[in-house]
Amino acid sequence: MPEITVNEADRRRSTDQILDVREDFEVAEGMIPGALHIPMDQLQTRLSELDAAVPVIAVCRSGNRSARVADALNGAGFTADTMTGGMTAWSQAGLPTT
Repeated sequence: MPEITVNEADRRRSTDQILDVREDFEVAEGMIPGALHIPMDQLQTRLSELDAAVPVIAVCRSGNRSARVADALNGAGFTADTMTGGMTAWSQAGLPTT
């Protein structure tokens, strides 16, 4: 699965879809501005909320769940990357959250 850095995700977040696949209690701690929150276990039933024509950057806490999601999305015809290090790395880099 393609991996990108938090800095690349930050550069691409105005053009790509940021998909946060964490659980509700994790998202309550903050998420990337403009991200779409779909918990990983709901992705199959909510796939229509994503635009298949726009690249997706999958995000979770550390990068493990988002890697699985990116693989599944790529298999379903999307172009998807995972953000290495997840929201832990995003926060450590001092990038914005809402």
